[in-house]
Order: sequence, then structure tokens, then C-alpha cells
Amino acid sequence: MEQRVNIKFCFKLGKTATETHEMLVKAYRVEAVSKKCVFEWFKRFRDGKEDVEDEPRSGRLPTSTTPDNIERVRRLLADDRRLSLRMIAEELKISLDSVSNIIHETVCTAQAVRRAKATPEGNLWRFHRRV
Repeated sequence: MEQRVNIKFCFKLGKTATETHEMLVKAYRVEAVSKKCVFEWFKRFRDGKEDVEDEPRSGRLPTSTTPDNIERVRRLLADDRRLSLRMIAEELKISLDSVSNIIHETVCTAQAVRRAKATPEGNLWRFHRRV
């Protein structure tokens, strides 16, 4: 977002897209947006668009990985750890992929953090699994 604002600023100053990209590379180094991206933003500004936000994306919004469904999956697993992904999906009436994402991205991560044992090593803390 910050680089987009800078691109718009350079556009308004009358800089070229190439000059703008060179300045971004000086300022942001490897984190600078690509030259192609700068040219695309220049085209937007030339076409009269002033907003630096992304265009709204088409497609369906994710509806299954809601906080409510995450909690429902946690409760089911707390009651019976032997439930399969398919059984959970059928019980909650959500897709198998959604159940898999919920378990691997939220439930397992939280459990791994709780089970981890932190030990100091120099100025860093290392996390190890308990055996």
C-alpha cells in the first residue's frame, strides 16, 4: 500500500514509470514492486482512477472457515479425537477441504504451541516438542 501511494505521488509529479521504479528500488531494495506493477498503476492513474486500493475481487467469499465452525470442529475433536475428516465434514455440513484447512491451520497450530516447550539458547527461545 505504501509503495502504491509513492507511485501515485511520482505520477502526480510527472515522473515516468521507469524513473518511479528506479526510485522505489533505491528506497525498498528487494522489497520494491516490479517494474510491470509500476506501469500497471501508472495506466490506472492515466485512466483517471485515483484510489490506491485493490479492485474488488470476484468470486465467492469463504463461508466455511468461520470462527463458529472452527469452534465446532474443536468441540467435536475434544469429544472424540478419532473422528475422520469426512465424519466431521458430514456432521457440520461443510466441505472436506474446509475441515482440513480448519484442523491444519488453526486447531493443530494452537495445540502445537501449547505442547511446545520453550528453552532459552543465548538470546533466542527455541521451541521443542515434549517427548
